[in-house]
Amino acid sequence: MELDLASVLPSLSGPKRPHDHVHMKDMQDDFKACLDNKVGFKGFAIPKEKQADASKFTYNGKEYELKHGSVVIAAITSCTNTSNPSVMLQAGMLARNAVNKGLSTPEYLKTSLSPGSGVVTAYMNSSGVAEYLDKLGFTTAGYGCMTCIGNSGEIPQEVTDAINANDLVASAVLSGNRNFEGRVHPITRANYLASPPLVVAYALAGTVDINFEKDPVGKDSEGKDVFLNDIWPSRQDVEKVVAENVSPAIFKDFYSSTLTRNQRWNDLVAPAGNLFTWTEDSTYIHLPPFFDGMTKEVPTEMKAIKDAHCLLNLPDSITTDHISPAGNISKTSSAAKYLNGRGVQPKDFNSYGARRGHDHVMARGTFANVRLVNKLVEKPGPMTLHVPSGDVMPIYDAAARYMADGHQLCVLAGKEYGSGSSRDWAAKGPYLQGIKVVIAQSYERIHRSNLLGMGILPLQFKDGDNADKFGFSGKETFSFDMGQDDIKVAQDVTVTSSTGVTFQTTCRLDTDPEIAYFKNGGILRYVLRKLAA
Repeated sequence: MELDLASVLPSLSGPKRPHDHVHMKDMQDDFKACLDNKVGFKGFAIPKEKQADASKFTYNGKEYELKHGSVVIAAITSCTNTSNPSVMLQAGMLARNAVNKGLSTPEYLKTSLSPGSGVVTAYMNSSGVAEYLDKLGFTTAGYGCMTCIGNSGEIPQEVTDAINANDLVASAVLSGNRNFEGRVHPITRANYLASPPLVVAYALAGTVDINFEKDPVGKDSEGKDVFLNDIWPSRQDVEKVVAENVSPAIFKDFYSSTLTRNQRWNDLVAPAGNLFTWTEDSTYIHLPPFFDGMTKEVPTEMKAIKDAHCLLNLPDSITTDHISPAGNISKTSSAAKYLNGRGVQPKDFNSYGARRGHDHVMARGTFANVRLVNKLVEKPGPMTLHVPSGDVMPIYDAAARYMADGHQLCVLAGKEYGSGSSRDWAAKGPYLQGIKVVIAQSYERIHRSNLLGMGILPLQFKDGDNADKFGFSGKETFSFDMGQDDIKVAQDVTVTSSTGVTFQTTCRLDTDPEIAYFKNGGILRYVLRKLAA
């Protein structure tokens, strides 16, 4: 294999997927193209006459202006980048050089530093760069997953209002590894992944609509233009600082106190016994219904799936971030209504990640992504059509209504269904919403496995077939003929719609063990029966 090192260039990815690579030198042109392009992973469909729109606002007594591409969140996050001392220290050195030039970041900009380890804090402090990151707003907010899972916290209301006033495509730049739609923050439509020093650079510039080779990042204390090249630390300087401040000793020192360092954790009192003490008043941990109604023996007959209503009619590339509960809990969501009913105040909602042990919260957060496109409704968001009544309502509420009326549910989807992070709740959530079958054009392999692991049947359209070809709107009902109870690997399954259309699908139970999991009602029940035996 050969690699031309001259082809390795500073890069970002975005604006909606981590695998959409953008060279930094092409970033401005790429963003402008995204404004033009039709709505999709590389497009926002902003009309030409609207692309110069701007919103003025006042924050802390100062007047600012936001445009398409304005950066409102800049975060150096944990993930893989903060385990690389070179780029972390380079970010700090860039911050030092910028501050010494008199540069600053916009006051309204949501900036944060969330390393994966306290070791980062140790070498940032010893090298002297932490104070400069702090002056630019990159103050250590905690350790672990934050911004790239939606835990950046709220941005100022004045900024939100300015973005909404002109429907601006605001941006976030972060050093994480996930930027799927709606994940970072509901208000940021363009989300770019970048190295820690580039996060600092775009924070200084305040926009992704910039060419660093031609445009200044700001003005120095004398009013002169400062370019990124003027403040970028050299490789030699970075290597010197790394050599002086990163050693095995700081890792040994930090991790030697892992079991004693957190006194609050050590002071927690845990109940004893072999069984967990479930409590109904907890809004964080609840006994899930995954084993409700389970018999000791494997059912000899599979329950027929007949006249299933379509809960969602989805396009291509629906990711697990569209499906799985992730990030902060919107104050207008079904999960928020549930928590309010349990006496939880909005300030204490926390995140779906923190409440992942509570099935009632997570079921309500499934398909709750604000960027979800569902062909059954006009606008993106966590809404669907309850076909029998004709009511448009939150997806969870529709699912609950269907289940209460004894209806089974299915989902229609396009290509690459379940792409992105492999998330167990992207399968557990649909299970709790009563979904029995997904019919997609293709699947991300781990998500397909997770679906059948929860007893949800993954069917695949034959090549060239899809919901649009058969004229399905999602208002139809569907019945599934497995042929016999002795289901086989990759067999054909006949599907008949209420419109009279009959078509063949491929059953994506790909191995004999997967057949066993599915017959058991999922891998959890399979394992429990094995243990009981």
